Amino acid sequence: MKNSLALSYRNIYILPSKRGLVFVALITLLLTIAAIYNNNLVYLLSFLLASIFFITILHTVKSMAGLNLKLGNSPAIFLGDSTKTILWINNPTTMTRYSLQINAEEYDIPTQDKTAAIISNKPNKRGWYISPAPIVSSSYPFGLFRAWVKLKFNIKTLVYPQPSTENSPFPENMSTDNQQGFAQQQGQDDFYGIQKYQAGDSIRHIHWRAFAKGQGLSVKQYSSENHSAEIMIDYELTKATTQEQRLSQMCRWVVEAHRAGINYGFKLGTLNLKPQLGDAHYQQCLKALALF
Repeated sequence: MKNSLALSYRNIYILPSKRGLVFVALITLLLTIAAIYNNNLVYLLSFLLASIFFITILHTVKSMAGLNLKLGNSPAIFLGDSTKTILWINNPTTMTRYSLQINAEEYDIPTQDKTAAIISNKPNKRGWYISPAPIVSSSYPFGLFRAWVKLKFNIKTLVYPQPSTENSPFPENMSTDNQQGFAQQQGQDDFYGIQKYQAGDSIRHIHWRAFAKGQGLSVKQYSSENHSAEIMIDYELTKATTQEQRLSQMCRWVVEAHRAGINYGFKLGTLNLKPQLGDAHYQQCLKALALF
């Protein structure tokens, strides 16, 4: 399936809008009045309006013809977020395109320029999400006609499970140099500062005194980044009741461990990864959760 399209008169559809139908009714009424009263001025006005009506067809189609559309990236998201698929609109001509509509959003495309439009949809389950075909349309210049094209692109977005909202501690199967676990090791670290709270930060580290003073939500930071700590994120160690809740809990552990710089292993079904760090490991774990 192609993910690019050059718009031309052959693949653009056009029909009168509601305003256009009202305009036709007005012309019909004027012609009726002109015929009854044999009034040449009303005839002239009717023919002038009819000429504008038919010329608008060409201008409306021309406002889209010549554009090149190409599908861009569709970054993976967590369940509950909206997709942000990029659609590149290239205008290689010397004519500015006005009021180009893509899924209720309007764009003006300058001459010989490229614009990135964002296509948003909200998936209702994890896994691969196939976005509905977006519609690119235009009612320029007078709104009497609506020209459109339906883009039958293959828009796929990977949807990770939504991280659990429950602040469950990491699994207690950690291995450090003294085999005491992450929680105990962190208690031996020296406090060195605070930083602004981000989604996924542990509630245990929130600086509650600063929050009570109206200084905003922040979390405490310690001198050790816990690189020596290792945990194993295992499906069998989750305590939730349903599969989706357990995957959601694993997703939160993966996100928190990645942000905290903790070496973490991952076990889900037949997939068994050794403890490590890095974006590639992070993405591999989240993808496994999405497609399980």
